[in-house]
Amino acid sequence: MHNWVRASSSDFTGTPPQPRSGHTAVNVGKSMVVVFGGLVDKKFLNDIIVYDIENKLWFEPECTGSVSEGKVGPTPRAFHVAITVDCHMFIFGGRSGGKRLGDFWVLDTDIWQWSELTSFGDLPTPRDFSAAAAIGNQKIVLCGGWDGKKWLSDVYVMDTMSLEWMELTVSGSLPPPRCGHTATMVEKRLLVFGGRGGGGPIMGDLWALKGLIDEVTAQWKRLPISNDEPPPPRAYHTMTSIGARHLLIGGFDGKSTFGDLWWLVPEDDPIAKRSSVPQLRNPPETKESERDLDTQERGQEGFTIVDLQKKMGISVASGLLRRHIPEESEDQEFVELGTRLIEGDAVDNRASMIQLRMDDIAELLEEYKTLVI
Repeated sequence: MHNWVRASSSDFTGTPPQPRSGHTAVNVGKSMVVVFGGLVDKKFLNDIIVYDIENKLWFEPECTGSVSEGKVGPTPRAFHVAITVDCHMFIFGGRSGGKRLGDFWVLDTDIWQWSELTSFGDLPTPRDFSAAAAIGNQKIVLCGGWDGKKWLSDVYVMDTMSLEWMELTVSGSLPPPRCGHTATMVEKRLLVFGGRGGGGPIMGDLWALKGLIDEVTAQWKRLPISNDEPPPPRAYHTMTSIGARHLLIGGFDGKSTFGDLWWLVPEDDPIAKRSSVPQLRNPPETKESERDLDTQERGQEGFTIVDLQKKMGISVASGLLRRHIPEESEDQEFVELGTRLIEGDAVDNRASMIQLRMDDIAELLEEYKTLVI
């Protein structure tokens, strides 16, 4: 069992990240979490905020290296992907103002130095709301996203040594095209959860991709899951594993950008009984310019961290909303893999999600306008 507990100021020292959404937060080894970029009040960010796990300290390092728009580091952006390989954090794509990005950067966290990279091969198109994960300590896999015209379901693999991209040929039933999903490597397979597709709500399906490491034909299969509801509904937030705990940072609820921090912890964690999820959650003050988005949403149903009901439950103080996903796979290996995702350390960056109804592309474009114009 796990409990949601609001993070306290006594959990940290230093200054935590300012309110933001569309940012990334990744583990670098077991020593720190690195937060990059995001969006607040229609301003795109390119700052680096670091959480020192051992010392429970937030700090902002002074970075050097390659320059864009007169400042060290990548162009300010949100809705990009960030992946760590050893001490290096790789950044790809995202959105800055009215432009989707296809550039590729790396931050050496040993010396806090940025470098813009020139890659080769089958280059992914510029996109935002994509998802990516590291394959071992050398490769990166990227899947899906939004290119401004359509939702994507493509899969790319990049070798971080040669900087060469390859589009992967995948067999089997393919996941519906999507953006805003998560991608997590669990052992030898990539698990993709949720996201937003065309003409419908954010999806709660879970897919596994075989063949990334085994050197066999890559193949998708769908896994059965169920869902519960924890903290305030939000999108474009991050969920980062810190040992047995998972740290939720920021997000956007269609009206306001959040600056709150939440822990998802096992029920035997020392902080698990500190408090329960508030019955009434008050988001930050809503700006008039952000109110319009709420009227564009035809429906809103919260869902978050997945749990396989008989294997593990997640308790919350508020009411529960459950949505059953029909089982589409008889492959016991995949069912067990889905269970390990929940019971292990792979409850990843967006374990808390928001369910929105989007009837067509026009509504997504309107959301973009609300966020950035």
